[in-house]
Amino acid sequence: MSDPVEQPVGAVRAGGAGAPSAPAANGGGGALLRAENVSKIFGGLVAVDDVSFEIPERSIVSIIGPNGAGKTTFFNMLTGLYRPSLGRISFADKDVTGMRPDLITAMGMSRTFQNIRLFATMSAVENVLVGQHSRTKAGLVGSILRTPGVRREERETREKARELLSYVGLKEKSFDDMSVNLSYGDQRRLEVARALASDPKLLLLDEPTAGMNPQESSVLTDFMRKLRDERGLSILLIEHDMKVVMSVSERVTVLDHGEKIAEGEPQKVRADPRVIEAYLGKQG
Repeated sequence: MSDPVEQPVGAVRAGGAGAPSAPAANGGGGALLRAENVSKIFGGLVAVDDVSFEIPERSIVSIIGPNGAGKTTFFNMLTGLYRPSLGRISFADKDVTGMRPDLITAMGMSRTFQNIRLFATMSAVENVLVGQHSRTKAGLVGSILRTPGVRREERETREKARELLSYVGLKEKSFDDMSVNLSYGDQRRLEVARALASDPKLLLLDEPTAGMNPQESSVLTDFMRKLRDERGLSILLIEHDMKVVMSVSERVTVLDHGEKIAEGEPQKVRADPRVIEAYLGKQG
């Protein structure tokens, strides 16, 4: 769950596990997003503690950790929902630290949420149209006067919405259904389509396979690779399904009580004693 206050982890430190991370070996180039020594403090509680992190272009990167590790808080800082107490966040070589979420979205960063957040009484198409808002040009006067340019843009955005719904695997017969009446899996697909509607460079997925069966999770895993390969996207996901994480990620970062305790290739991270201890506790 998204928790504004997580477990206390002590004072913010310099260096240590928060040292800048190396680009993924399989990434497509330089860092698209970079967090440098980022911390989030709520009152006297440190939810994220001096974490540095990079996402290379055209890469799939995961953040994992037990409940209360600070993953969603970190996500919320990257997307502008929270302002970091300390540190700096840059996206596409621009400082976005504390920038409003709508401005970050317009720059090319989009996300889904752990708990699905759709407009329940709007159709699937209408939900995706909302996601295109940052890319439309019609102003107040044009919308009132219904100029030819505005009508043309509306037709184009509605057509794009239907194309995106098909792309994520929603059946055409469901396009005009209210989102509240869609199955859980289709609601997840719709949320991804809405995130893609803003034409992002970076897609952040917060527990995208939550509530899915193994077959649905496998389909989504393949779809993430498709997004990277066909659309050139970078993808960051928070995920508890280790099968998904290990199969799709080029690099994995592990948080525990707000600290970064491990980072690297999936197989290496899975065998790290600190990661095993974080999930299973001390042995003996």
